[in-house]
Amino acid sequence: MRFAGRFFVQKLFYKEGFLMKTKEVVDDVTMKRAITRITYEIIERNKSLDNLVLAGIKTRGVYIARRIQERLKQIEGIDVPAGELDTKPFRDDVKVAEDTTSMPVDVTAKDVILVDDVLYTGRTIRAAIDNLVTLGRPARVSLAVLVDRGHRELPIRADYVGKNIPTSSEEAITVEMVEVDGNDRVTISEPNEV
Repeated sequence: MRFAGRFFVQKLFYKEGFLMKTKEVVDDVTMKRAITRITYEIIERNKSLDNLVLAGIKTRGVYIARRIQERLKQIEGIDVPAGELDTKPFRDDVKVAEDTTSMPVDVTAKDVILVDDVLYTGRTIRAAIDNLVTLGRPARVSLAVLVDRGHRELPIRADYVGKNIPTSSEEAITVEMVEVDGNDRVTISEPNEV
């Protein structure tokens, strides 16, 4: 079923023993527009792009950061460095020994934009900041997310948001990226009453 240029596809699947209903809330065209909007906001809010570094949070934040990097190159003709931050070794709920962070430049005195797919409780962003400060002392850190779904547990907010999608705590947001999932879309899943 198609409404107002956006697809609303519903399907059912099982997750953790519950029958879940899922629908697409952002299609590939809407995702592209959201990333382009974030890119223009970055240009408008940063006096000099020469000092900018994008730090994509693994996994899907890395692909969003690369797309922003490409749009910045197309629009402004500047190649902003983009790296990858691994938050797993810095989380308080998961212990992983190996840190697979890869930053192409020293972040000291740089304006770093953390990039992630979904902002939820804020715990992933806290872990990303913990990782970032082990790499250097940035002049400024800001946050860009494709989706802000609310429900913060920490005092963290995004500076650049592609889409605000309010959810209940029972719902799940899934971002799919063509680089790892084969297509670009955002879905929301909720328990289905049987």
